[in-house]
Amino acid sequence: MRDYGVVSPKFWIGETGKALRGNPEAQLVALYLMTCPHANMIGVFHCPLVYIAHETGISFEGASKALASLCEAQFCTFDEASDTVFVHRMAAYQVGESLKAEDNRVKSVVKEWQNIAAHRLQQAFFAIYSEAFHLPDSSKKTSPSKAPKKPLRSQEQEQDKNKTPSGPSPFEVFYAAYPRHEARKDAESAFAKLNPSEELLAKMLAAIAAKRQTNDWTKDGGKYVPLPASWIRAERWNDEIGGDTRTADIWAGAV
Repeated sequence: MRDYGVVSPKFWIGETGKALRGNPEAQLVALYLMTCPHANMIGVFHCPLVYIAHETGISFEGASKALASLCEAQFCTFDEASDTVFVHRMAAYQVGESLKAEDNRVKSVVKEWQNIAAHRLQQAFFAIYSEAFHLPDSSKKTSPSKAPKKPLRSQEQEQDKNKTPSGPSPFEVFYAAYPRHEARKDAESAFAKLNPSEELLAKMLAAIAAKRQTNDWTKDGGKYVPLPASWIRAERWNDEIGGDTRTADIWAGAV
């Protein structure tokens, strides 16, 4: 259990703080997530709704609605399958905006990141903090000398038969991160045609995370966010971010 948690005063005046005014249960849950005993230094941790409801004293339904409001406000992401929450800007406040490569805390951050149960949250954290915390690039291929030997055909068949799903597909990771959920089949088709590598997917996720903090994508309730299929086909992750970013206020993502 942590001895303390850092909460920025901008919690009350940042974009998310403003969005949560009039929603005291969402404000309470936001403060709870930043200071609860289950949290860790990187802000990605196991936190079932029943914990939130019990330890804040609000109803299960109230906790569920409050968490949904926080996700909608881009303060956090919640993975229901693993009951894992990712408070987007928590690591920047608990650890720092960035670390030098030789800083001893880098190893601790990497270890916490590698232990994230939800694959899509692990990728989302990488997209935001890979450079700041010197996270290893998992997309690098294994060298031939270290590559595992190819199993015999009978072994492959046995492995396929016993194989269980390993988490959400790359498209599901992309679609969960993209703020506009329309024309899903068209988006799936465009994504399948692109068939991005892990490295390209990480680049796409990073571009989405950055673009979500600009006025271009936040004004008028996200009215001007392109359809996901259009964004993919035009390779918009290569665009300059531009726009008026909300870096100072994002601790609403960290408010």
